[in-house]
Amino acid sequence: MSDYVAASASLTLAGARRVLDAALAHAGELGVAVNVSVCDVAGHEIAFVRMDGAALLSADVARDKAYTVAAFLGIPTERWFSMIEQEPAVREGIVHRDRLVIFAGGVPVLADGATVGAVGVSGGTAEQDQAVAAAGAAAIS
Repeated sequence: MSDYVAASASLTLAGARRVLDAALAHAGELGVAVNVSVCDVAGHEIAFVRMDGAALLSADVARDKAYTVAAFLGIPTERWFSMIEQEPAVREGIVHRDRLVIFAGGVPVLADGATVGAVGVSGGTAEQDQAVAAAGAAAIS
């Protein structure tokens, strides 16, 4: 590689399917119907599923959670509110950005300590979404 090209690892379709399967299994254990989106390191969706009974509006929320994590280099969505709550200008302004989600359910997928993708889950409570997303990411991380 030259000084002008950066190489980065990214989640593959096989990896995304593994994340998706683990997330769905955990959602089943919790008895909650959710939407799950898995994206690569650049925030492009690789895999998506809407479980039977999952709310349709939650589909885009799951996608946006995964995108938020990837777009901000692996910061989980559950950390956002605490990062901005004491900064009124940022708190009031940044939430108007398209696709930014500042509540639980989006986590990075890591490989060898580096972010290689993200998983977003929506349809349950914040705690359930977070647990399902974490279970998915753990299948790779």
